[in-house]
Amino acid sequence: MTKALLDDHLLRDLLADDIGVELSCILRDHQPATTNLYLYRLSKSVVSARGGTLTGSWSLERRRALGHTLMTLPASVEVVPLRLLTYRMAEICDVQRVSTLGAEAVAAAEHLNASLCVWEGDDGLAIRSAAAASGARYVTIGR
Repeated sequence: MTKALLDDHLLRDLLADDIGVELSCILRDHQPATTNLYLYRLSKSVVSARGGTLTGSWSLERRRALGHTLMTLPASVEVVPLRLLTYRMAEICDVQRVSTLGAEAVAAAEHLNASLCVWEGDDGLAIRSAAAASGARYVTIGR
C-alpha cells in the first residue's frame, strides 16, 4: 500500500479520530506516516497548548487523551528514523530555502515514496517548492 506522510494537524485529526472527508479519502488508499518533527510539534502543543491552532482550544481532558495516544503511537503510523534522513535533509536545505521541519518532511516523503499531505492552513511556498524540486507529490487537505 502506498503511504501518505501527514503533517502535525492531519496526524492530530487521525489520532483524535476526528478525520475529515478529504483525509478519509486519502487514508482509504494510503498508510499513514509522519516525521519526528511533526510528532514533536504535536506533542509540544498537547503539553503547552498556548492557544495555537493545533490543540490550543482543546480541553485539558482531550489533550491528555491525545497525549496518551502520542506516547503509545499506533504501529500503523510509520515514523522514519531521523538518522536515515539527515544527510538528505542537509542536501535539501543546501539548495532550497526550507526549514529543518520542511526538509525532514520532504526527505521522509522521498524515502517512503509517499505523498506529502499538509493541512491547507499550513500550506507554505518553501515546503511546496522543496517538494516539487525533489519530485515528491504534495497534497493540501482541508478539514
